[in-house]
Amino acid sequence: MPALFQHAPQSLCLLRLSAIGDVCHAVAMVQAIQRQWPSTQITWVIGKVEAPLIAPLPGIRLVVFDKKAGLKGMRSVWAALKGQHFDALIHMQLALRASVLSMGIKAKYRLGFNRERAKEGQWLFTNRKIEDTESKHVVDSFMAFAKALGVSDTNPQWQMPISDEEQAFAKSKLGTQPTLLIAPAASKDERNWLPERYAQVADFAHQQGLQIAICGGPSEREKALAQQIISAMQYDALNLVGQTSLRQLLALIAQAHVVLAPDSGPAHMATTQGTPVIGLYGHSNPKRTGPYSAQQWLVSVYAQHVEAQHQKPLEALPWSTRVKGAHIMQDISVDAVTEKLSDILNIHPIHPTHA
Repeated sequence: MPALFQHAPQSLCLLRLSAIGDVCHAVAMVQAIQRQWPSTQITWVIGKVEAPLIAPLPGIRLVVFDKKAGLKGMRSVWAALKGQHFDALIHMQLALRASVLSMGIKAKYRLGFNRERAKEGQWLFTNRKIEDTESKHVVDSFMAFAKALGVSDTNPQWQMPISDEEQAFAKSKLGTQPTLLIAPAASKDERNWLPERYAQVADFAHQQGLQIAICGGPSEREKALAQQIISAMQYDALNLVGQTSLRQLLALIAQAHVVLAPDSGPAHMATTQGTPVIGLYGHSNPKRTGPYSAQQWLVSVYAQHVEAQHQKPLEALPWSTRVKGAHIMQDISVDAVTEKLSDILNIHPIHPTHA
């Protein structure tokens, strides 16, 4: 398919509602467009939870969709876009709800995934498809949208600056000590690692000279997980769970020396800040959804479990095949994680004055 645009389009609308990690992936694609076509007006229809994370980014108008509001929420988006006709709609959300929402967005081109990857009938709601069927990682798949538009430089880069106020917040919590920031909770409990193993890694990190901080959302399940980890530790840890906004969490991640997280938003937020991150994976393919710039520090048991469950080699399975089971993550050993942490500290040593 030839590129949709040979010259800068006047206006584009991006539809990517969630989740935190995928919104971080999409930022790289949007900023690739902005580098080539700085005059193009970009509107981003985004979820209510995710919007604050990217609200400060320049050159992007956000239209917020509250999925909990149902049809009323859709009508609110349509009202906000009334009278606008975009050169292209970049439809990057596979959920049927997002496709229904897209029906109220007017655009000449409606660019979506090809039929091979367009789940929930998304291909029915678009009139142009990206050609990409080979990309393994979500970031590269998203970049195929920029390429289809006509963007030549699709090398992923992130510019998500932290404000002075946000930096001051992070410093007030972490001080000047190099910190292992643990974001232990995934969106589903089965994707979490064992609390006592987080604790063992935290103790190891403390012995290497790192301060330990635990972060997360305000839910009771996240508070309980943090308390379990701290109770199992031999040393002290800062408990910051439920004490940060998304932007403040981003600032903490930016200041941290290392981040440790399962398949969750903070792992990808670390990528936007260039902070080393150890990702723990068992249920989804880390080559598809792992931290984009930290593949060398992944600890994964995905391949062994997906091959066992489906009785096929990994290469013969669809790119999005998931592993099922509540006990998958227990196959990740403490030694595997501390080995990765040691690797990171060899490359990014703690400054002697901080040790």
